[in-house]
Amino acid sequence: MMTHMTNRERHMKHFMIKYQFKHGTTEAWHQEIGRFIKAINDDPELKGRIGYRCMKNRDDGNYFHLASVTDDVAQKTLQSRDFFKHYTEMTRKVAGGEVTVTPIEVIDQTA
Repeated sequence: MMTHMTNRERHMKHFMIKYQFKHGTTEAWHQEIGRFIKAINDDPELKGRIGYRCMKNRDDGNYFHLASVTDDVAQKTLQSRDFFKHYTEMTRKVAGGEVTVTPIEVIDQTA
């Protein structure tokens, strides 16, 4: 059964980041992802305004990150942070420079 999205959820911007892991160790990369998510959660201007989830295909090195931002201000604030710049650079590095960022929209979702 699907639920209707709240007005806030409907107006959030969503992005899918896709790449294949090519360089480094998965353990080190997963720690880097954890540090990035912690930095978002620890930032008082971003906490609750940025959603970030990282997943990987169980059978290969394909990664999928789902990011959501409440508004343009939150997005610009995130992009201004040094930890974001570092993480973006590291993502390109582990992916061998081949990262795809796609704006997506949510049609509906479960509660």
